[in-house]
Amino acid sequence: MREIVVFSGSAHPALAAQICDQLGVPLSQTEIKRFSNDCLQAQLLANCRQRDVYIVQPLVPPTQEHLMELLLMIDAARGASAAQITAVIPHYAYARSDKKDASRISLGGRLVADLISTAGAHRVLTMNLHAPQVHGFFSVPVDHLTALGVLADHFRGTDLSNSVVVSPDLGNAKEATQFSRLLGLPVAAGSKQRKSDDKVVIDSIVGDVRGKRAIVLDDEIATGGSIVELLDRLADFGVTEAAVACTHGLFSGNAVERLRGHPMVSQIVTTDTVPAPGRWPELQVRTVSGLFAEAIKRIHAGESVSILFDGVDPTHAPPQGSLFDRVGG
Repeated sequence: MREIVVFSGSAHPALAAQICDQLGVPLSQTEIKRFSNDCLQAQLLANCRQRDVYIVQPLVPPTQEHLMELLLMIDAARGASAAQITAVIPHYAYARSDKKDASRISLGGRLVADLISTAGAHRVLTMNLHAPQVHGFFSVPVDHLTALGVLADHFRGTDLSNSVVVSPDLGNAKEATQFSRLLGLPVAAGSKQRKSDDKVVIDSIVGDVRGKRAIVLDDEIATGGSIVELLDRLADFGVTEAAVACTHGLFSGNAVERLRGHPMVSQIVTTDTVPAPGRWPELQVRTVSGLFAEAIKRIHAGESVSILFDGVDPTHAPPQGSLFDRVGG
């Protein structure tokens, strides 16, 4: 079987190192240079010929820099005769640019997907895309992992009495429902209107939350505007406290200050798909390195990866039957 070679860009080398520890392989070195004209150059410092190459690079700020690094590393691996190149993108930032909701607007999610495949990637391994249709933007196979099981493990075994899972918006309600099944809890959702990138209005809550403790689940927290708005509305509806859980904890701008100081927040838990802010010791970070390592092992061995992204552990929440089971045929 071909050897596995793992490289990392500068976005999140700590996660890449953890994935390599789980795989039992070394993290191969990469050299990124910047020329005097501000152009980047990437050099992979390990043999790639006829090897399975995995390049770990979440698209986190500075996003454009890290995207260009990824493209250059993919191109370098292709030029070095790699047998298969997998772009491991724990956070695909451009997933939020997934629809034409204004005149003459770009679709960054589709464009960046095209750039990655054109650079030479044969496969993409990612986690919790902002919207499921982004999966279809790629012309190469995509393995789309979920962190729901990791986040559920954080809460499982704690006191969940009188708790409810709450999604900030109806678009994320399916994920919240899956998460609530893992924990055996009811689910509710906010009705959200986005006014700008960092300004939203939540005018109502769908579901029974009065007098309950909330577990707010979101895929990504950037400025924290949606979460703060939701927490304020939940307080109006009689929620006593709220834990906040998300997959991609970017916490940009003044998000740390807004969330640390909010009286409703009992705890905040995220994963290490992106680097955690250094000035927040109370933040609880769960690693997804084991999931990515297992996915890489299965891809390398030609085995099914679906058990890792189906999202529901049958031990805790048996999946619903097929359509034929439900209609008795």
